Amino acid sequence: MAFVLALDQGTTSSRALVFDADGRVRGLAQRELTQHYPQPGWVEHDPEEIWRTQLDCAREALARAGIGARDLAGIGITNQRETTLVWERATGRPIANAIVWQDRRTAAACAALKAAGREPEVRARTGLVLDPYFSATKLAWLLDRVPGARARAERGELAFGTVDTWLTWRLTGGALHATDHTNASRTLLYDLARGDWDDALLALFGIPRALLPRVVPSSGVAGETDPAVLGAAVPIAGMAGDQQAALFGQGCHAPGMAKNTYGTGCFMLMHCGDQPAVSGAGLIATRAASAEPAFAVEGSVFIGGAVVQWLRDGLRIIDAAPDVEALAASVPDTQGVYFVPAFAGLGAPHWDAHARGAIVGLTRGTTAAHVARAALESIAYQSADLMSAMQRDTGTVPPALRVDGGATANDLLMQFQADILGIPVIRPRVLETTALGAAYLAGLATGVWSGAEDIASRWAAERTFEPAMSADERGSRLARWRRAVERAKDWDQGTD
Repeated sequence: MAFVLALDQGTTSSRALVFDADGRVRGLAQRELTQHYPQPGWVEHDPEEIWRTQLDCAREALARAGIGARDLAGIGITNQRETTLVWERATGRPIANAIVWQDRRTAAACAALKAAGREPEVRARTGLVLDPYFSATKLAWLLDRVPGARARAERGELAFGTVDTWLTWRLTGGALHATDHTNASRTLLYDLARGDWDDALLALFGIPRALLPRVVPSSGVAGETDPAVLGAAVPIAGMAGDQQAALFGQGCHAPGMAKNTYGTGCFMLMHCGDQPAVSGAGLIATRAASAEPAFAVEGSVFIGGAVVQWLRDGLRIIDAAPDVEALAASVPDTQGVYFVPAFAGLGAPHWDAHARGAIVGLTRGTTAAHVARAALESIAYQSADLMSAMQRDTGTVPPALRVDGGATANDLLMQFQADILGIPVIRPRVLETTALGAAYLAGLATGVWSGAEDIASRWAAERTFEPAMSADERGSRLARWRRAVERAKDWDQGTD
């Protein structure tokens, strides 16, 4: 039987899963990843810890599956996107910590470019908005702040990559410096229509071309691992940013199909076919993972499941993340409390780097349970804002929303999500859709699966949550939520 190893490097953990040809998980390993917060609004990871935890997971997953590297048809890589790394080509040594996608240190640089009138050009070329979320301003910051980095980059001594590129470099012993189209499309340096790096954008952000990786298809053999890494040379045959991998793993291969992933953040993508569609409603256009060029419209929520972590680690009103459901369910509603978790600003469709978290509607009767329920509902409200923007952009209302990620185990949240969207929310039998998508991309390239139709036919629902809230109630709650969002906007103007 053929096996595929999926490396799933996320914001808070590194994971590895071995899938068999039936799409079943045969081995799984996970390691937490340390979060570094050197200043308010800054988020960093140690690149060596990213590599070390991912390699340990890969080896453990193979051991748990009872197979060796020689039994693998290929490796698929999926990763936290936009996180920016720079390292020395000669040694592979990082020049600084990775700047994580959540990091807001370049908000002032983005604001200056907007004030100079550059956003329409950037948006037309990339499908993205000028926001610290994306990689280009992070990369420019490293080149300008790490002593000697810019001169070394111009001499070709340094390499840039998102996490997929960093893992590929290490897996191949430095033989392969590559990224795929989905990750490249998140950098602000990639022309979405042409499918390649753009010289005008490189000049705008001051990025030497010598830094950049080669762009390869999401599904296709790009290279092989160094035999010393896993015990045998294995084809690296799939590569995609985590959200595009999840869209593919959810079987959303046709225009109008949509999925939402509930992780540290929330990421909703709708497939829009073989042509990019630049959003007019605050969303972004991006590449979809596919053997052929495909595109999606996407909305990103910066703080999704991370709000539950804050309840645990910041407020300490729960001992473990799963405890939030019972606490929230102990009250029938939030008693008018709304929680806007803009800890790192607001993403789509607002794009407000200066927004900060707010809890409104507090009274003497408010309890920890009301705050917990408001925190859960905030995840659904933010996702509803994304769906509303998608409907304005595309004129399409998906027949249902396919969901994945850790928070989908929370039935209370999933039911509220269906209620506040007014469409069914479908949880699949296999929740590991991000890793599965990476495995599918690798397996397609190596003959494990025959095509997209073969993959789509394997998707099956575990539970469907039907909306039960009246349209009037839905409208009233959304209106109050949007009032709360306005209270959180443009709060922290003086710190960048």
